[in-house]
Amino acid sequence: MTTTVAPGRGLGVAQQRATPLLRIAGTTIAVFRRQPVATTAVAFVLLCGLFAPLLAPHDPALPHMADRLQRPSLTYPLGTDEFGRDLLSRLLFGARIAVQAGLIAVGIAMFGGVLIGLASGYFGGRVDYTLSRLVEGMQAFPVVMLAIVITAILGPSVRHAMIVIGIATIPDFARITRGVVLPTKEQQFVEASRVMGSSHTRTLRLAILPSCLPALTVLLSFSIANAILYESGLSFLGLGAQPPQPSWGTMLSSAKSYMFDDPWYTAIVGVSLSATIIALSPVGDAIRETIDPLLSGLR
Repeated sequence: MTTTVAPGRGLGVAQQRATPLLRIAGTTIAVFRRQPVATTAVAFVLLCGLFAPLLAPHDPALPHMADRLQRPSLTYPLGTDEFGRDLLSRLLFGARIAVQAGLIAVGIAMFGGVLIGLASGYFGGRVDYTLSRLVEGMQAFPVVMLAIVITAILGPSVRHAMIVIGIATIPDFARITRGVVLPTKEQQFVEASRVMGSSHTRTLRLAILPSCLPALTVLLSFSIANAILYESGLSFLGLGAQPPQPSWGTMLSSAKSYMFDDPWYTAIVGVSLSATIIALSPVGDAIRETIDPLLSGLR
């Protein structure tokens, strides 16, 4: 008599838990090999944001009027702003806000957009028509206009800016997900899942959603970059972070008045923001090539 062991039943608990971690580690190494400079830049910004309180040499909100607009020195490695606040410390805490804005806003957009896209593409008919019109209606509102409406009701803050960015980005995830679901639901393995009695939820989660991951991964990197840019733009306009909160957008808003007299002030903030956004694009491409073997084989 032959005994059949279910997949994974013979693995120890520790080994089952370690397998996802090993996959993540392997993916990270593969992405680094493809884009070492961009991956290092993104990791650097992420670490700066996470450990800003430990890395910052000064209080980012404490003014020192006697040291205002100081050029880079040993005391202030990147100089000071118009209130004598250390720019390096403010950049580090600004990176924290940028990381939070990117992850939280895109998390909101991905959750809502993927749910809408899965339901719209899978069920079709009236569900598809209704959800598609909803997405089109959401696209009709620009980010700035939506931010003005929400801040007029709730007041300007980073949290409200994240909500605005997340809502404005939902249509991108919904359209990409729907576009992948439409041809995927006709595949034989999806039909087999239905024949075996799987529920709609199980079929969507186990058979269809994994097919959406490569496309969503690339969109994820672009969306995080856009979220950081949107947050900086809203803060620049006074609709996001409020002074003395050290957002890159509020720092650029303050630095514009000293663009010609103290160009280093504007350049330091602008280069940090630009480098972060530029680095995210090749990292997203590298992740997609890593998790999608077909793309790797085409190169």
